Amino acid sequence: MSVLAYLIPVALLLGLIGLAGFIWSLKSGQYDDLDGAAQRILLDDDELGPKQ
Repeated sequence: MSVLAYLIPVALLLGLIGLAGFIWSLKSGQYDDLDGAAQRILLDDDELGPKQ
């Protein structure tokens, strides 16, 4: 039973760290353009012109 006294706070702390990381990724715009990458793979490189 005394092990739960350590495991529950550790689990809550790890959950809060994960939640904070998720909220940070939302605010930094990580999930803004979900369709852009899917459309970009369909474009031919020839249509974009030569790379410099």
